[in-house]
Amino acid sequence: MSVPRLLIVDDEPETREVLSGLLKKSGYDTAQSTSAPAALEILEKEKYDLVITDMRMPGMTGLELVRHINRMAIRPPVVVITGYGSVEDAVEAMQDGAADYLLKPVSKEALSLTCQKVLKDHMTGRRHRLPLQTAPDDRGGKNIITDDPTMNRLLDLARKVAPSDATILIKGETGTGKELLAAYVHRHSGREKNPFLAMNCAALPEHLAESELFGHEKGAFTGAINRKIGKFELASTGTLLLDEISELSMPLQAKLLRVLQENEIDRIGGRKPISIDTRIIALSNLDLRAAVSDGKFREDLFYRINVVPLTLPPLRERKADIAVLAGYFLKKYSRKNRRHYQEIAPETLTMLMNKHFPGNIRELENQIERAVLIGSGTVLKPDHFMLDSADHQDAAKTGFPVGTTVREMEKDLITKTLRNVNENRTHAAKILGISIRTLRNKLKEYKTENPDIVENPAS
Repeated sequence: MSVPRLLIVDDEPETREVLSGLLKKSGYDTAQSTSAPAALEILEKEKYDLVITDMRMPGMTGLELVRHINRMAIRPPVVVITGYGSVEDAVEAMQDGAADYLLKPVSKEALSLTCQKVLKDHMTGRRHRLPLQTAPDDRGGKNIITDDPTMNRLLDLARKVAPSDATILIKGETGTGKELLAAYVHRHSGREKNPFLAMNCAALPEHLAESELFGHEKGAFTGAINRKIGKFELASTGTLLLDEISELSMPLQAKLLRVLQENEIDRIGGRKPISIDTRIIALSNLDLRAAVSDGKFREDLFYRINVVPLTLPPLRERKADIAVLAGYFLKKYSRKNRRHYQEIAPETLTMLMNKHFPGNIRELENQIERAVLIGSGTVLKPDHFMLDSADHQDAAKTGFPVGTTVREMEKDLITKTLRNVNENRTHAAKILGISIRTLRNKLKEYKTENPDIVENPAS
């Protein structure tokens, strides 16, 4: 087993030498840095198992160093050192991702025990405290929380293309965070102070979707008693997010293509084009190339929106993020429900790591919220997930006899999914990976076949 490498960050040479001497006696390999910026340069080039930093330093403080390290793709744990009068700073550092803190004067025993514990916790994937880190540009709870190198590279690319006006296509399975990535792009663009609007292309029938996007003039059609400004105009100088873009009808796809080509729209019933300056971000959980091949999506529109494709990996390919996200959701729902959880048991993390999570981050969040409500105490344990495990066991036992048609299996799957989400159609559609419109059509078909099936319009 290799000797752990520790980086000591302090502007006082005497302190660095004392800490280095104590740690070497405990069997650690140490290096020193005179400032936080210098430490960041070292961490970019070399791998360290632990960083120990003073809180009070000229220029960049220890707290700022913690925040910077927290954004790195490969992130070593950090222990901060502070004086008795600055415990509040240490607490803030831990809330921003520090693993632990030490009070001055630091004893050899405290230093050795703290380093040993933090390194052990980090190696086993267990955080000393709740992982409280959020994205560096966290606003209004819109977090992108990740420990995954692939995700960090994706965020780097998103930041690079954000300042441009290029149309962006964000692809990924349901529940992977496409909307959050779109908001992330908007916040890093030159349009961040201007409107950021969204429209679900599957949520409205064609005639209403056209009016919602392009607007209409008074008297344009029956019921148009006033002029309506569409989302393209409302989002001008800002960003318009088009969710489930694959659900747009062919006529609306043609109109969207013209908007992207000409940067102008026509209100329904309008007499002249209206110039707009709206950045488009399109989202899809379907393979649009396949939709083009099937004749369901325009090829010219596909190439127009696929200028910068960003593909979010599913949660099962981001194992490191499961622990980070689970800790974040645990903190969130503990606060919301006035519970007192402080950590996740290692065996709970192992259980979560072994799950497939077809619903991705949204499914993980739902499971953590449910476990918080079911369990009690300060540690989240596997038995708090009993109801969820029962659901999976029930699903595993669900087999179909020989001769069952695909249509019958489809109907059974949709019915059970709806029952498991308390008839919430939007949630069910996302879990099933279909649009809400498709789900509505399926339910109408089933009701025609069996009038006893009751539709729940509340969802």
